[in-house]
Amino acid sequence: MKTHSPKKSAGSYSGKKLIVFDLDGTLTDSKTPIKADMIATIGKLLAKKRMAVIGGGSWKQFQWQFVKYLKYRRELLENLYLFPTTSMSFYRHQRGGWKNIYKKTISAAELKAIKKAFDTAYKKLGYEHPPKVYGEVLENRESQVTFSPLGQDVVTVLGKKGLRMKEEWRKKNEKMKVKIANMVQKQLPNLEVRRGGITSIDVTKKGIDKAYGVRKIEKTLHVPIKDMLFVGDALYKGGNDAAAKKTGVRTVQTSGPKETKKIIESVLRN
Repeated sequence: MKTHSPKKSAGSYSGKKLIVFDLDGTLTDSKTPIKADMIATIGKLLAKKRMAVIGGGSWKQFQWQFVKYLKYRRELLENLYLFPTTSMSFYRHQRGGWKNIYKKTISAAELKAIKKAFDTAYKKLGYEHPPKVYGEVLENRESQVTFSPLGQDVVTVLGKKGLRMKEEWRKKNEKMKVKIANMVQKQLPNLEVRRGGITSIDVTKKGIDKAYGVRKIEKTLHVPIKDMLFVGDALYKGGNDAAAKKTGVRTVQTSGPKETKKIIESVLRN
């Protein structure tokens, strides 16, 4: 499925019943709370369309970054569907609150094996953690385990400085990140290891990617893929949204929240 730019694909938005968004880097800046102008724009969308949000973050991350800022009236919230950890869990607004509809989790044995695999990779590759990290380096998100070399909370604690630190880490350590991911994957043949966001590595059950997520959304919400539009910031080859294209869903690449707002406004005009 070809990925469209928003300037060239307004016609392709017509008739789409469900607009699916990646979270981090698409609706918000990386690990950063959603901004007021995006909240207002999403409110307009929810008045006309159903909307789903899928991301690699945990429900806790969704709450901190997105959910707690949504002060819409009940009928708008009921048009919003949330799929943390790449659709390994699903939340919807019912009877005045967010309800967990399903959750698939990493087992205790799998978690132990994942921790051992990373420890082995660090030692064999000579990888040393930064002298100061912010939060957990290896976070159990229940449905997924995520390696974040600077700590899960670096942006939460340091804001824009944390984002700059992540970009700097990537520039210096991208090859090491690939080596760690490859070595961990060799030790975990029954699990899936992927390079996630700017610095992260995600470990999930086999086959859990954005293609799985889109198909899970189709099955859960009973909306055919042909009636969806998927908006993500990493639809390029190797990006963590790219797998969505395998489903045939119409996709639109965004450079970040500012462009996402323009895409939503275009959807509203069609």
